[in-house]
Amino acid sequence: MMSMIRKTARPALLALALVSVGWTAAGQGSGQQSPPQAPPKPPGQPAQPGQAAPAQPEAPTPPVNKAEEDAYKALFETKGNAERKIQLGEDFLKKFPQSRYAENIYSQLTAAYLAAGQVDKMFAAGEKAIELRPDDVDVLSLLAWVMPRRIGASTLDADQKLDKAGKYGKQAITLLVALPKPATLTEEDFTKAKNEKLSMCHSGLGIMYFHRQRYADSAAELEQATKLSTTADPTDYYVLGLAYMNTKRYGDAAGAFGQCAAAPSPLQDPCKQDLANAKKLAGTQLAPPK
Repeated sequence: MMSMIRKTARPALLALALVSVGWTAAGQGSGQQSPPQAPPKPPGQPAQPGQAAPAQPEAPTPPVNKAEEDAYKALFETKGNAERKIQLGEDFLKKFPQSRYAENIYSQLTAAYLAAGQVDKMFAAGEKAIELRPDDVDVLSLLAWVMPRRIGASTLDADQKLDKAGKYGKQAITLLVALPKPATLTEEDFTKAKNEKLSMCHSGLGIMYFHRQRYADSAAELEQATKLSTTADPTDYYVLGLAYMNTKRYGDAAGAFGQCAAAPSPLQDPCKQDLANAKKLAGTQLAPPK
């Protein structure tokens, strides 16, 4: 009898779904997806090179330093090369640890470390960025998305990490909903970028709830994640299918597994198998009374 889930029946596949399906530096290969474009951060960020960003209210604004400005400009203009960005970012923080750009450097390093597969460093940089600026929606949504995917049976302090991921996800959603559109973006581009971040947050919450066996809550969050994203995430559809199976929504599970099976990824074959099982169970399930 196929009742409760792959979490116990096939833990290796769940680990595959939650850990190996992520981002690469080039956003290619192994069925992995590219990082979505970030919406503008709320006012107060260190922005373009040469612009003096507001310091924390209790700290004075440091004087402009040409070497600091040039180093930040070099990092800011580095696109698509995670290893190079990491090198420049780490060098920058060694030379200018009290820089007005420190939070933005940590924010950029968070994404660069993830793209390079250095997840522990990614968490450390993200935590530092949030310490410096708690309303950084880029970092909050990224941590909320990644952290639950790195939780396994042997993870130390798993509950505390899941709590933190849930906190980050909810905080980012609150900030994103209230985020005003910058004049430099069209309404369409802004909505698309914001929805991608919201999708990441709902995805993280959905996987967090799945770890805690709150399957109905997991399904509700992952439904939002898949609706908001323009790119199908096989992990979201796979875990959504598992959440539906645990709540005996076999027809819905078949739909989720079908979406997962249609996208090239390491989960494609497992999703095809689960699709067949879900269809079989849906066919034997009695319809609810009218």
